[in-house]
Amino acid sequence: MSADDPTTSGESTDVEGRIDELLDAETVAVVGCSTTPEKAAHRIPKYLQEHGYRIVPVNPYAETVLGEPAYDAVTEVPREVTIDVVDVFRPSEDVPGVVDDVLERRDLAGDVGGLWLQLGIRNGEAAARAEAAGVAVVQDRCMKVEHERLR
Repeated sequence: MSADDPTTSGESTDVEGRIDELLDAETVAVVGCSTTPEKAAHRIPKYLQEHGYRIVPVNPYAETVLGEPAYDAVTEVPREVTIDVVDVFRPSEDVPGVVDDVLERRDLAGDVGGLWLQLGIRNGEAAARAEAAGVAVVQDRCMKVEHERLR
């Protein structure tokens, strides 16, 4: 089975419920958060920040993004920062490594209840592994678009 096989989507059939649940987050760690204002990986976290979410940038090439300290990996975010959702702006083939970090973070800090893969990003096997560990997963959807639609 391929990572894009819908039979291994790793996403609940109640996608709308998952989306609604994850939009209730307070703190969103953004893997691949960009320092470049023209990129979606900057514009979308900025929109979320402007709408009350705390953004925790994960970008090993930046010291700060959107006025917040950037971290090299989700596992490097201090434990006193509770991460509700990890929003991913990385290629689909990078998702298994992100899931590894999310699961390690859950073991260390007991947080990260959701994994959001942005438009065009999908990895069914990695998402299924995250869901099996109790992480709510949304794939191939834009968090900004869903926020505008539902909030």
